Amino acid sequence: MLKLIVCIKQVPMVSELPWDSRTGTLKREMADGMINPACKHALEAALQLRHRYGAHITALTMGPPMAQECLHEAIAMGADRGILMTDRRMAGADTLITSFTLARAIEKACPDFDLVLCGCHTSDSETAQVGPQLAEELDVAGVTYAEHMEVHGRTLRMERESDDFLETLEMDLPGLVTVTTRKYTPRYAPLTGLYDAFDAPDILTLDADALGLDPKVIGMKASPTRILNVRSATAEKENIVLKGAVKRMINTLFHEFGDKISGAMGKDLKTHDHDDEEE
Repeated sequence: MLKLIVCIKQVPMVSELPWDSRTGTLKREMADGMINPACKHALEAALQLRHRYGAHITALTMGPPMAQECLHEAIAMGADRGILMTDRRMAGADTLITSFTLARAIEKACPDFDLVLCGCHTSDSETAQVGPQLAEELDVAGVTYAEHMEVHGRTLRMERESDDFLETLEMDLPGLVTVTTRKYTPRYAPLTGLYDAFDAPDILTLDADALGLDPKVIGMKASPTRILNVRSATAEKENIVLKGAVKRMINTLFHEFGDKISGAMGKDLKTHDHDDEEE
């Protein structure tokens, strides 16, 4: 039986939240949380692997105590148990320290894992760094953006699209894979699953002391990333009105914006100046 770990993250339900100008982090307590959408695809991939090959699925998350809600939902969808890493000393970690902390929890609670599955990115930061960094921390092979997986003995075969090519990859287990949102559409939690998830959930809670971690190597203080400024991106558009005869407007359009149009269409466009010369 495969031993699968799915890393999930609780993210804010809204796209914009106030930032803490002092720490450069989101004020997550000001919004309800949900499972990061890409993480649900990773969980669905684990559930389908279990259906085909047999597996035990552990959902793992790091966050404040309210992140336990995500584990309840994961168990309702079909995960066998959950692990919550929560400790104020872990707060504010960047992707490097988050990966380090997750790896220590996996080594302690699931040392004989076969495969770690992660979403390809999170909606609140979209760095796509935790998965590859976690593979390095665990010293296992890692593949990103997988869309299809099959298990053959101790070998995992995957497919993914990269630069308009369909790649088929293989790696020996144990390993780590990040799953795209193109396939493995998440299922809805059945009513029976909801009952089991909240009636007698199998959730283990770990803090820094349980992991044997020095507070100096976790959380914001240990993170090398420094956020100097945070601002909301704004899109600005400039309206240009072309006047005159149709032919003149078309010539002006291609003369002024031909390069941009060609870039958007992916091919070179002939200008009307050339046509005029032929006339």
